[in-house]
Amino acid sequence: MLYPTYTRRSDPFALMRSMLRDFDRVSPSRLAQPVFPAVNVWQGDEAVAITAELPGVDPADIDISVKENVLTLSGERKAPEMPEGARWHRNERGFGKFVRSVRLPFVAADDKVEARMTNGVLRIVIGRPEEDKPRKIAIKAA
Repeated sequence: MLYPTYTRRSDPFALMRSMLRDFDRVSPSRLAQPVFPAVNVWQGDEAVAITAELPGVDPADIDISVKENVLTLSGERKAPEMPEGARWHRNERGFGKFVRSVRLPFVAADDKVEARMTNGVLRIVIGRPEEDKPRKIAIKAA
């Protein structure tokens, strides 16, 4: 019986690395789009502040609503107009409608909400209701 002779040494892990590369290319985590818009939320004694990254979104295309203790941002990031006959070479930014809801640490009133957009970052400040603010309790001398 003849055995094949190998002139170069086989890499026993080459097939495994190849399979892992293929898996990375089609893995669902790679296909999933990041959550849009990215938000940060922080709370102080007087208010809660939310910032949302909305590059390329016209403020007129954004709706902000507050119902009880949920803030909802919705809108649309429109695709840029392409010249006739042009085609995408690379398209990594998502376009279309979006909705993000953020649970607030207190029930908010519509009249205590202020929103500003600067350089593609939306900043929303929601004032805390007086009855929900922490109160300092005075200690009486005995």
